[in-house]
Amino acid sequence: MPAGPPIAESILDLVGNTRLVPLRRVAPAVPYRVLAKLEYLNPGGSVKDRIGASMIEDAEKNGLLKPGGTIVEATSGNTGVGLALVAAVRGYRIVFVIPDKMSSEKIRLLRAYGARVVVTPAGVPPEHPMSHYSVAHRLAREIPGAYYPNQYENQGNPEAHYRTTGPEIDRDVGSDLGAVIGTVGTGGTMSGIGRYFKEHRPTVRIVAVDPAGSVLGPYFRTGQLGKAVPYQVEGIGEDLVPKSIHMQYLDEFVEVNDRESFQMARRLVREEGLFVGGSSGSAVAGALRWLAKKPLPEGSTVVVILPDSGDRYLSKFYSDDWMREKGFMDVGASARDLVARKGPVPALIAVDPTTVVRDALALLRHHGIAQMPVLSGHTSAGSLQEDDVLRRSLTDETVLDRSVAQVLSAPFPEVSADAPVSEVLHRLKEERALLVRDPATGAPTGVLTRHDLVGYLSEEAGSHAV
Repeated sequence: MPAGPPIAESILDLVGNTRLVPLRRVAPAVPYRVLAKLEYLNPGGSVKDRIGASMIEDAEKNGLLKPGGTIVEATSGNTGVGLALVAAVRGYRIVFVIPDKMSSEKIRLLRAYGARVVVTPAGVPPEHPMSHYSVAHRLAREIPGAYYPNQYENQGNPEAHYRTTGPEIDRDVGSDLGAVIGTVGTGGTMSGIGRYFKEHRPTVRIVAVDPAGSVLGPYFRTGQLGKAVPYQVEGIGEDLVPKSIHMQYLDEFVEVNDRESFQMARRLVREEGLFVGGSSGSAVAGALRWLAKKPLPEGSTVVVILPDSGDRYLSKFYSDDWMREKGFMDVGASARDLVARKGPVPALIAVDPTTVVRDALALLRHHGIAQMPVLSGHTSAGSLQEDDVLRRSLTDETVLDRSVAQVLSAPFPEVSADAPVSEVLHRLKEERALLVRDPATGAPTGVLTRHDLVGYLSEEAGSHAV
């Protein structure tokens, strides 16, 4: 009989070595292999399991935490679970201070581990005596034998990822690794991964994803500490700059909002079978936004960190009622629906690179449009822009008799046919047109412009008018 898996000494031995899986349906339009690192498959359900043992071992070694002591931590929930695993195995009491915007599932989960949970108001400044930071500090001083790991300052936080998460990615992904992308809160995950790759494979880009309203992205760009604005996604972003984040190991920041974070998380479970939290939605939405700029050589591999499980958000963004109440619920329309609504003009008007420019211009004029994609089979070779061609023909009349391949403009940015209208709206704020692809076949199905979106929004407004 073949041997089974080795027997672990404790649950702590099962932390780490999480698997990578490709994102096939939510990321079909980028010319990269996008792999998700499933940190939510750690035994406590999140990436924070990695730092629990690291911080506590350091405290034990330095005499800061003695047998029978109490661990006190300010947490959004996940670090609490990681510390609770250690406390259960090693016999410590646990007290966690959590902001009241966190889900009820997280609070019940922490209590299931035997923790005392203190809930404080969210949105107060860090220095306020009722902030979860301040309350945790006070409780650690007042409780005999208490130790406050303080993930926001503890260097065991990024160190755990330097020693484990970074090397795992390096081991599991080949030489074509181009970037590692993940959300930041305390910054330990991406700082530790970033430090590892800066020392071992410095060409790998380290991209941090930050929620709109957090101070971290603006601080990275300007060096100025602004004021945080409340947001709904949990566990990422900050209203201060933690000592556990090391900006020198991060290359870029991408900002995402609550709506796209939650909608992407819902897509990940429905289209990829990955039951993840809102921060995972943020990570993937931010990754796709960054990759849409095509910052890496085609064919590169990109790893996206998925931090935690969706089971602790069932009462929040996995609830349609909650999403509607917060204004995050689309009526169900997608890019596919917008393509289907296009008027008498065909949804997809395109030419082959070998088409003569004069004939391509005639096609544009016939349909009353000013631009179209240039396709070689299903592959986008570029675009034809009427203004650009006419401008060139003023100085070189032979342009009209050349092939389209000789007058190509940049290809249209692409979007999945399953992308919600909100994503199309966001993209068209910056782009003139989007090429829509069927996620199942990879085939182009249409082109969307601001005109198409305005027409749809006008119809929707009319249908809701009293």
